[in-house]
Amino acid sequence: MWLNESEQELRRDLQGLASDLRWSAVELLRIAEQLRLTGNDVDAEAVRRLCDLFQGDEQRLAGYAEEVKAKYITRNKPQ
Repeated sequence: MWLNESEQELRRDLQGLASDLRWSAVELLRIAEQLRLTGNDVDAEAVRRLCDLFQGDEQRLAGYAEEVKAKYITRNKPQ
């Protein structure tokens, strides 16, 4: 099935946001490791929990993008 322009834009936006969250989680994991190495385990664990949240959100957004592709979620351009 072909996606209309609005649906293509929505899918790209969802994929982009998912990618941003993935990149952010990777960077935060790097920061958490640095915190752990300096002995700041409490903050390192807090950052790791944020990463878990970001990774879950990234997966959910990627799933929504696939639902747009499958036409389970549609968007029509306002007229």
